[in-house]
Amino acid sequence: MSETSGTLVLVRHGQSQWNLENRFTGWVDIPLTAEGEREARRAGELLRDYHFDQAFTSALSRAQETLRIILEVIGQPDLHTERDAALNERHYGDLQGLNKDETAARFGKEQVHIWRRSYDVPPPGGESLKDTAARTIPYYQTHIAPRVQAGETILVVAHGNSLRSLVMTLEQISEQAIPELNIPTGVPLRYRLNSAGAVLEHGYLG
Repeated sequence: MSETSGTLVLVRHGQSQWNLENRFTGWVDIPLTAEGEREARRAGELLRDYHFDQAFTSALSRAQETLRIILEVIGQPDLHTERDAALNERHYGDLQGLNKDETAARFGKEQVHIWRRSYDVPPPGGESLKDTAARTIPYYQTHIAPRVQAGETILVVAHGNSLRSLVMTLEQISEQAIPELNIPTGVPLRYRLNSAGAVLEHGYLG
């Protein structure tokens, strides 16, 4: 008899207007671009063979709209969805709204890279990835993991850094290696987990 396994699909929202403008977005509620909407539809096309038991998303509209488009494409527009700020993008503090290239010119490329990619160094007034994980991981463990471990198929549409913190935990990526992890917009990342929550297999779709 094979062990029960569940499926977890993570999707980073499609391109937002500030992604396009190369700005730090964080908790500012910026809409998708037309390309972001296309990315969401492509994600939906890649997920047509999946039937989800529940979806989770953040409190920000770019993730919610990406999820809405995906569910429309796969024919589950009324899927029960839980929205929570625990899945929000990391808060970029004083950097929110600033152009990334201009910020690098002002503070130095190396410093901005540390703020953007390191595990435990926050930007001024903002959250580090460690801070972000301190809210995303407990939420995942309480609300999402039990359902996947029970054999359900769950969809999470969120943000680059909230998802990086989840992937770091799921794949046991070290603090030293996490700066190299980048999650592309609109490309589903699928995990199969056993009843104990261990990853049996994972990979991007498409």
